[in-house]
Amino acid sequence: MITYQEQRQHELRINRLMMVDGNLTGNTNTLSAGTSARVLKGGYWGFCSAPAMDAATSERVTKKAASNAEAMAGFGAQPAYDMPLDSHVGEYGFNGRPPMTQAERVEMLEALNALCKRKYPGLRSATFMMQEESHAKRLSTSNGSRGLSSINRAAVYLILTAEDQHGQPVELMQALSGKGGVSDLNLTMDQLEAELETLHSHLQAKRFAVAPRGGKQTVVLSPALAGMLAHEAMGHPCEADSVLGGAVTSHLVGKPVASELITMVDFAHSFRGEELMIPVYVDDEGTEARDAVLIENGLLKQFMTSRETAGRLGIPSTGNARAYKFNDEPLVRMRNTAILPGSSKLDEMIGGVEDGYYLMKTGNGQADSTSEFMFGISLAYEIKNGKLGSAITDTTVSGTAIDMLKTVDAVSDDMYWECNGYCGKKQPMVVSLGGPAIRARVHIGGQ
Repeated sequence: MITYQEQRQHELRINRLMMVDGNLTGNTNTLSAGTSARVLKGGYWGFCSAPAMDAATSERVTKKAASNAEAMAGFGAQPAYDMPLDSHVGEYGFNGRPPMTQAERVEMLEALNALCKRKYPGLRSATFMMQEESHAKRLSTSNGSRGLSSINRAAVYLILTAEDQHGQPVELMQALSGKGGVSDLNLTMDQLEAELETLHSHLQAKRFAVAPRGGKQTVVLSPALAGMLAHEAMGHPCEADSVLGGAVTSHLVGKPVASELITMVDFAHSFRGEELMIPVYVDDEGTEARDAVLIENGLLKQFMTSRETAGRLGIPSTGNARAYKFNDEPLVRMRNTAILPGSSKLDEMIGGVEDGYYLMKTGNGQADSTSEFMFGISLAYEIKNGKLGSAITDTTVSGTAIDMLKTVDAVSDDMYWECNGYCGKKQPMVVSLGGPAIRARVHIGGQ
């Protein structure tokens, strides 16, 4: 007997332009579109997809998904659980500014390149990239959910490369991102010039960087870096499928996992009355999306769930089931994850450090279900007697997020959001992350 079924028609469009030193090296437009179906039968899921969006394809993939579920049932009976079957009806689109033409986008990249060539003749290379990405998903489920959801985001990447005092290349990147298309970012040339000036000044400081001291250090993490750490090191262990898989968080609900200054939320679509960069009003299972308070005043509070994981854990569904392409199954994924701002001023937080580091940008990183993490740091400065000193060479920070968050003694009143990257978990996913700056103790890699 079929317990539940869903159909999704999903169209994904990506436009990307890249210019390196005035040469257009990348110009791509991609479209991925199709229909998928999932069926829950006998306690097993069956899934099928096809690259077409007509009625006949919908019927065919649904039948095949049911057949796949029947085949899976041959592995034996599954433990029973009560899966939430609440439904939601609604259509959520995006009305932005008229899009920039291809010629206008190329003209902007050329203007950026000319600006760098004129103002920064000592650069080894200047790279600029624009990307627009749009998702449109029409969903219907056997329990009455119907609707259309859309996500549109854009980003402009500024990448400058120079040589350090030893003749080795040093590089820094700044990403400017937001919902909608490039035209919705509202970036004037004056604004872009100011961003380039700031990026170039950091690059010049990095050319003469000094090595950091290894070991446990007092650090101030910039809002961007704190948001990334929160997402990777604490967000993933709070995804219910990870919890069911034995994540460290599975037995910590109601217990302290951070300083009392830390409250962390995965927001569905809005923050303080404003729509966020990745607004999810209904997820890819037809569940109305709700905010998930993961940590409240230092205590582990809640997990992000899909229908199945909510049923297995006996908790409400938060509407976090999301799929990246039409041929991907929905997984528990974050949406807009952030630590909430505190009451401290960033300058005062730095001023309160006698000997430590201000960590500003990360180039890469990894974390696991134990909340252990390691991140590469691509831009950071010494803090000496409450003032910023020399830039430091590329390094790493590592540790356990729970241990590190328990050392937080200050949270800034800033609130920063970005949505320029992808979250990886069997499939990519568009997410946004953000938050304030935080001051904590963490292990830094030395020479």
